Amino acid sequence: MQLEYAQLSLLGHRQENQDRLAVVANGQAALVVVADGMGGHQGGALAAETAVESLRMGFLSVMEPILDPIGYLHQAMANAHSAVVAVGQMMQFEVRPRATCAVCLIQQGASYWVHVGDSRLYQFRDGTLVTRTRDHSHVERLLRDGSITLAEAPTHPMRHYVEQCLGGDPVLPEMTVTGRKALQRHDLLLVCSDGFWSNFQDDDLARSLNRHADLTATLKTLGDFSVRASAPQSDNVTAVAVRWIA
Repeated sequence: MQLEYAQLSLLGHRQENQDRLAVVANGQAALVVVADGMGGHQGGALAAETAVESLRMGFLSVMEPILDPIGYLHQAMANAHSAVVAVGQMMQFEVRPRATCAVCLIQQGASYWVHVGDSRLYQFRDGTLVTRTRDHSHVERLLRDGSITLAEAPTHPMRHYVEQCLGGDPVLPEMTVTGRKALQRHDLLLVCSDGFWSNFQDDDLARSLNRHADLTATLKTLGDFSVRASAPQSDNVTAVAVRWIA
């Protein structure tokens, strides 16, 4: 398995970076994780760090390639949720640590995804969007119902309201696990927090990531733009971009 990746996590205009990421790769498989501690909740950074560490350590404990990737991702996210619930169990419910999370497993020429909340995953090919996740958010629900348009979504008063997350309630949150997505040479995968994607249309991301060979420089340019675009109230901006080679 050959791939290259770049990662980025910026503070933005917040006092604390509550995002966390991890990339774990070997010759058989790779796991990419981004978790976003939810603003307004005490211990958002703790929630994100706990979720990422649970997913990272779980991946290191299994044999690759994983025989049942969909089942594995569902159980891994459930374990991460339980870990975040555990660190907040002695707190009052409204201030327990919470986080959104997106995970990409890459193996045997394909990727598999799971996410909770509005942290996203994308697949791009030749400068165009192949597919992306759909948020567990109030705005996404309104879009599906036809109650608002895509043009109205970025300025909707409830655009930051997330309906599913890790932590808080011990009941397992709704998560979306996607099936096998075949990879072609030079396909790009993007895993990111809402602070990164919220200032871009899908087509803008597709063109920008495809424009230059240097993933690190490209990701930095996009991240800096996102911070400036939301100034002076930019969220934390976190992303991992992966280019599939073979």
